[in-house]
Amino acid sequence: MPESEFFSMREENIERASKALKAMGHPLRLKILCVIGDRELPVMDIVEQVGTSQSNVSQHLDILREKDIIASRREGSRILCKVKNPDLLNLMNAMQQTFCPS
Repeated sequence: MPESEFFSMREENIERASKALKAMGHPLRLKILCVIGDRELPVMDIVEQVGTSQSNVSQHLDILREKDIIASRREGSRILCKVKNPDLLNLMNAMQQTFCPS
C-alpha cells in the first residue's frame, strides 16, 4: 500500500484497528495469541502454555472475542479457540520479526 493510501484510512478503519491493537497490546493477551498462532486450541491447552489460571485466561479470551480477534466453538466439553482473521497472523509475524529477532 502506498504511503499516501495508508495515511488516508477511513475513520472507521482507524477506530477498528486502534481497538484491536489495544486489545492485543496487553502482555497476557499477546501471549495467548502467540500460543494460539494458526491453530485451533482448547482453552485448557492455552492455560497450560500461558501459565496462569483458567479464570484469568478465560477473562482475556472474552476480551479478544469481544474485539472480534478470536473465535471460539464448543466441541463436546471443550471450547476451542482460534484467531478469527488470518491477516492478524501476518501482523503477529511482523511483530515477531520486529521485536523478537532470532
